[in-house]
Amino acid sequence: MDVTQAKQEHLLALKVMRLTKPTLFTNMPVTCEDRDLPGDLFGLLMKEDPSTIKGAEGLMLGEMLTLPQNFGNIFLGETFSSYISVHNDSTQLVKDILVKADLQTSSQRLNLSASNSAVTELKPECCIDDVIHHEVKEIGTHILVCAVSYTTQAGEKLYFRKFFKFQVLKPLDVKTKFYNAESDLSSVTDEVFLEAQIQNITTSPMFMEKVSLEPSVMYNVTELNTVACGEDGASTFGKMSYLQPMDTRQYLYCLKPKPEYAEKAGVIKGVTVIGKLDIVWKTNLGERGRLQTSQLQRMAPGYGDVRLSLEMIPDTVNLEEPFDIVCKITNCSERTMDLVLDMCNTRSIHWCGVSGRQLGKVSPSASLSLPLKLLSSFQGLQSISGLRLTDTFLKRTYEYDDIAQVCVICPYMSREG
Repeated sequence: MDVTQAKQEHLLALKVMRLTKPTLFTNMPVTCEDRDLPGDLFGLLMKEDPSTIKGAEGLMLGEMLTLPQNFGNIFLGETFSSYISVHNDSTQLVKDILVKADLQTSSQRLNLSASNSAVTELKPECCIDDVIHHEVKEIGTHILVCAVSYTTQAGEKLYFRKFFKFQVLKPLDVKTKFYNAESDLSSVTDEVFLEAQIQNITTSPMFMEKVSLEPSVMYNVTELNTVACGEDGASTFGKMSYLQPMDTRQYLYCLKPKPEYAEKAGVIKGVTVIGKLDIVWKTNLGERGRLQTSQLQRMAPGYGDVRLSLEMIPDTVNLEEPFDIVCKITNCSERTMDLVLDMCNTRSIHWCGVSGRQLGKVSPSASLSLPLKLLSSFQGLQSISGLRLTDTFLKRTYEYDDIAQVCVICPYMSREG
């Protein structure tokens, strides 16, 4: 804490104290072996010390609390609270006392005073008290500027101020990763999985009270940080969600587009706003901190002009027996297309039907369902490939390989075989 003392002798005294929870008292135990010269002298002294824990005198951590001696370090997301007292140390009446508290950061100056009106008079041995609060939202050096102006009985106007400097540190290191999921067999497509890695970079453990994802207007979110346990889910991190210093924890969320956005092909193109993380924690003695990240953005997967996805496919099919699938074709471009479907047989997959079918015109952002029939000539897990779409307007061709996989079984094989 840096304090600039006023050179002039003033009638008023300004005192500032940060309001924070006390810390546990620590002492440095001094021990020796019984055969050494002091014998058991050090051990007896530690047992008689009222600050030590009975039965564990050798531990550095005591059972007493210590009030803070200076401003210390403050972490981003915590609330800075301070007590300001102006005391009349003189024997005369002081008038028109104005106390102002500003917080200077690297980017702005904030007025934290509860009242900007002057106190009419202050008698000897009396004081003016004020408590200020501010949620810290910037990292780096902060300076608390306390200014006092007053008028003496002789009508002289005096002014002085003091500066209190402290550092705001980063408590958590947050990293995010996005995983774009291709459309599944349900009607909901374009799922996004968000992995948030949160590391405690302070020197004390944290109780993680809440880590949630506030999605953007386009998405619904499902938290994947619980396991089924009776009717209610239990946290994967246990009942007491403590994060030790320098430990990292991973949280997983699944985001699905809302129905009104899922059908719009334009939503899946370009940079998409996902949402923001809201993190709430408590330190050793219950001091609360909260951080919100900026809006998280991910680059959506590019599907090109035409997107082909599966709406229905069986889990298993019989060898050399036709089976049905349903494909969904979406026009992701900004122009109308006239599409032709070609079906090319592969070594294991054979399409049933006429190749070169006219699918007709498809408007921008529109889609159509296409039932198809095929069969497999090989057993095992087979890949469905060989579809080709051609836009007759621009003479562009779009080929689709590894559309899906299907398990092919032989119904005639006996259990013994």
